Amino acid sequence: MSTLADLADTPASYITPDAFRDLLARLHPFAAAMGIEVQEIAYGQATLRLPPNPANQRLGGIVAGPMLMGLADLALYAAVVSATGVPEAVTASLTIHFLRGAPAGGIIAEARILKTGRMTAGEVLLLPEGGGEPVAQVISTWSVPRKAR
Repeated sequence: MSTLADLADTPASYITPDAFRDLLARLHPFAAAMGIEVQEIAYGQATLRLPPNPANQRLGGIVAGPMLMGLADLALYAAVVSATGVPEAVTASLTIHFLRGAPAGGIIAEARILKTGRMTAGEVLLLPEGGGEPVAQVISTWSVPRKAR
């Protein structure tokens, strides 16, 4: 993923991949049940991976929609925290557009923030790990509480 962090004037991320993994383990243990891997985090961006798992599939051998939604939500959460530094942010809305069946195998989520503020907005593309066209596009808004001073 080409990141905005490659640009000299882009702010540093508020969280590293290792710190985000720790955050998930401490505050969001459900994330471990999905087996999602944090690959990259930069300011306002994140790349996560849902590894291949037959338990993630539905009839027809495609990755189930709820698994794709969970992956997208966690990827956007990583991007929100990286851009705001506020781990208490919560999903306010999430709209998913399924574009085609997600083939069995790994799925990559590429998330990016479009707007930061009390209501932060972003998008995620979900891509087959083996290459090919996106399987889904997600648009989401997040409620970001003010930081304690």
